[in-house]
Amino acid sequence: MATYQYGSVGFFQQLQAFAEDAFGSAEVEAVVTDILQAVARRGDRALLELTANLDGATISANSIRLSGKELKKGVQSLSARDQRAIAESIHCVESFNRQSLPENWTGENPHGATVGERYYPIRRVGIYVPGGSVPLVSTVIMTTTLAKIANVEQICVCTPPNRRGAIAPALAGVLSICGVDEVCKVGGAQAVAAMAYGTKSIAAVDKIFGPGNAFVNEAKRQLFGKVGIDLLPGPSELMVIADLQAEPQFVAADLLAQAEHGSGKEKIYLVSTSEKIAAEVKTALAAQVLRLTHREAIEKVLETNFAWVNVPHLDAAVEVANFVAPEHLQLQVDNEAIAGMTRRISTAGAIMQGNFTATALGDFVAGPSHVLPTGRGGRFSSGLTVRDFFRRSSVVRYDKPEVNKAALMVEAFARMENLDAHGRSVSIRAK
Repeated sequence: MATYQYGSVGFFQQLQAFAEDAFGSAEVEAVVTDILQAVARRGDRALLELTANLDGATISANSIRLSGKELKKGVQSLSARDQRAIAESIHCVESFNRQSLPENWTGENPHGATVGERYYPIRRVGIYVPGGSVPLVSTVIMTTTLAKIANVEQICVCTPPNRRGAIAPALAGVLSICGVDEVCKVGGAQAVAAMAYGTKSIAAVDKIFGPGNAFVNEAKRQLFGKVGIDLLPGPSELMVIADLQAEPQFVAADLLAQAEHGSGKEKIYLVSTSEKIAAEVKTALAAQVLRLTHREAIEKVLETNFAWVNVPHLDAAVEVANFVAPEHLQLQVDNEAIAGMTRRISTAGAIMQGNFTATALGDFVAGPSHVLPTGRGGRFSSGLTVRDFFRRSSVVRYDKPEVNKAALMVEAFARMENLDAHGRSVSIRAK
């Protein structure tokens, strides 16, 4: 565990180094470049080779895509209880995100010309869903449901296979329930490359969504411009701000929950106004981790990627939160302080208010997508919303009276920029 004292020499520089050390390296960049070039040149053959070498799975070109039978068996593998939980999560995500659907509008600008905006669903999207030891069933809901609300015409999901060349039955089941029938058993940077460039088995998409490891994110970074990219969400992050009103058992449980994703790169922060509450949380962590399935992976995170930040007051905690821009932020503080802190915290991906709002509620069922910026990306980007599945066109219409009103201004700009053809294209239409 790293310990930081607010106000100490080099405090923010040290905190920044801790927050950003999950970023890709030159080695990752070089590996990903080779993978992208291989897929661009050799398509499916490269995908099959990379899947064998990196995932240890032997698949054929004919089995890259899940069959309808496999998707159906996935649904059948889910208990009635699990199906109810999935349905409730989808309902909550739909309810939340329908509030954000963009609307076309038309109005007049100061010249009297008609202006407006029109929104169009992206035609074809690719969604990456991590697999491995922790198949993220909830990520399917948090991405494909938004695409469905936006009326995206084609949705291609890529997810890595296990060593038997299969994906987790629960993952297949939730994909089927969400109405996705194009699912490819390909993971890592090679999946991102396939969705961007297109292969014989996987048609190119217009925009790629979803979280991933350092290799997936580096592939998305390198391919931005060739294809649309949502954001670069990496390993999970949680910051808990705790004062003496916090419940140490709750705080510990939340920190452990976000440490169990399995990559070993997860970041957890305890920002406390009291050494007493911090000591109680540490004791609770040590006791609770003993009972957890992923104890070994969690203990690695606790040892290497857990930061305790000691602050003198909640104002300092707000400053720390805005600097780190955590993916998830929990305010386990006095109820009277929550509203004011929420107004002043401007970079967190998601803000969980109060002792009873576990981050796992947001991960699974609350409604907002859990695909959120990490690695301080919240300073300039936001979590996934339904609007990300649209593109926008502005609409402009001038008739002669409005052109006459604008002509002198256009002439001035054309003169300042030495672009006489621009000016003439408007003046020829004016009086």
